[in-house]
Amino acid sequence: MDVTLAIDAMGGDHGTTVTIPAAVEYLKQFPDDTIVLVGIPDAIETELRALGVQVGGHLRIYPASEVVGMDEQPQSALRGKKDSSMRVSIDLVKNGEALACVSAGNTGALMATARYVLKTIPGIDRPAIASYLPTKKGQICMLDLGANTDCTAEHLLQFALMGSTLVTALEHKPNPSIGLLNIGSEDIKGNEVVKQAVQLLRGSDLNFYGNIEGNDIFKGTTDVVVCDGFVGNVALKTTEGMAQMMGGFLREEYSRSIFAKLAALVSMPVLKAFKHRLDHRRYNGASFLGLKGIVVKSHGSADIYAFRCAIERAAEEAREDMLQHISEHIEKWHHERQNTMQGAV
Repeated sequence: MDVTLAIDAMGGDHGTTVTIPAAVEYLKQFPDDTIVLVGIPDAIETELRALGVQVGGHLRIYPASEVVGMDEQPQSALRGKKDSSMRVSIDLVKNGEALACVSAGNTGALMATARYVLKTIPGIDRPAIASYLPTKKGQICMLDLGANTDCTAEHLLQFALMGSTLVTALEHKPNPSIGLLNIGSEDIKGNEVVKQAVQLLRGSDLNFYGNIEGNDIFKGTTDVVVCDGFVGNVALKTTEGMAQMMGGFLREEYSRSIFAKLAALVSMPVLKAFKHRLDHRRYNGASFLGLKGIVVKSHGSADIYAFRCAIERAAEEAREDMLQHISEHIEKWHHERQNTMQGAV
């Protein structure tokens, strides 16, 4: 299946110097797909000329006259910049001119705009940010990573439904296991919201493993980790910081002496493999689940490789018809829940 992707070319810390080369590299790998670069035409064309690339065929430009700042307030961007590259990219998804959009721009503004333009899937109260993290067994899907700092037990159940559907659609796992992130594995642990969520999850048809702790994330104890956005964002940033610190420690130790440098040379294949496994750029691209459209958020500081990974994530979700899968799963769940409630009455 060939897909059309809208790229917010102006978003992120580096703007067109990252987004456009990444899009061009993506098209080299997937020449049958179509990329629509959204933003200020002069800026986009300047970068394309520097790369020796011409517009045409599967590479198009869609003009937008405004740019949302990385520190801009979400409501200001939503109300005051209706022709921003971010807004226009989402509009293209809304209008069916693109199957997904990718942006490295302001997270709050992107979520507010996407939610306003696309609306949420029936049965979903709040969208959630989901992404993958590396584990000893491969990778794990975790949500919410920052969209909702205060959640109810019902919200956590909805996150679990969406995360389960995402893993099933992208990894073709028919019944992925769900873990609820908590301060202990026992059902009596955690705050009242988490305790209530445990009961809801146990009563659902999901493959609920139970409560898991922070160290279970990287053990790969479950396929999906569910938590509120406050906890998820802290865990994500802690993970990234730890990986960067470990990489820094290795560089320091291998540069202490001539013998250490020789040891580094000998162990270079191992070091490269280690770096690849811990490279957070491979997992760049967080999905805004629960919307009536596919929106993928890249890190604002992403380099070309990382942003290309985010584009690949958006294309994969579009190809696997992830949105339809989530909608069907939520509709089925609501139907079964209503039948259960009527039976109880």
